[in-house]
Amino acid sequence: MAARPGRLPAGPGGRRGASEARLLLLLWLAGAAGREAPLKCEELRLGQYPEHNSTQEPMNCTNHTAYVQCLPAPNISCKDHLGIEKVFTGNEVGFYKPIACRNVNGYSYKVAVALSLFLGWLGADRFYLGYPALGLLKFCTVGFCGIGSLIDFILISMQIVGPSDGSSYIIDYYGARLTRLTITNATFRKMQTYP
Repeated sequence: MAARPGRLPAGPGGRRGASEARLLLLLWLAGAAGREAPLKCEELRLGQYPEHNSTQEPMNCTNHTAYVQCLPAPNISCKDHLGIEKVFTGNEVGFYKPIACRNVNGYSYKVAVALSLFLGWLGADRFYLGYPALGLLKFCTVGFCGIGSLIDFILISMQIVGPSDGSSYIIDYYGARLTRLTITNATFRKMQTYP
């Protein structure tokens, strides 16, 4: 029996080649269907980019939020803000991550405490923090006869009295920093359950 021109002979070898081709096609389709679409760079998981661990407050803090550069790790592919898929080498900025920060406007905690301790009876601490009326009152009364100076020193040391513009003190990273906790009507209260 002669084979037709352009066709393989129908035999055990021809069927095996066709089944292998089908198997390869199925594997390729399964691999294409199972492949995840590339993530947006903002959706990268922890470990796919180095975590921001600066020891100072970030620059350009507005409304208690600053945007820091995040560099995806080498060989990570994701879509940038334009929607273009890119493979990173570890040196390019992939996205800007919003982190919480404190607004500071140049008032140093150390300077405020030193002024309150040594020149508080003249009102220098209140002038420095932007309270000129209280500073003048303390100057004229010699720090409310020393009692007001002592009270102001305690209030400034405990960070209860801060700059008049509502910003925070500039404090060294390992310095004392207080975080105030408040409870409002919007605070979630979890009911305690007993076993």
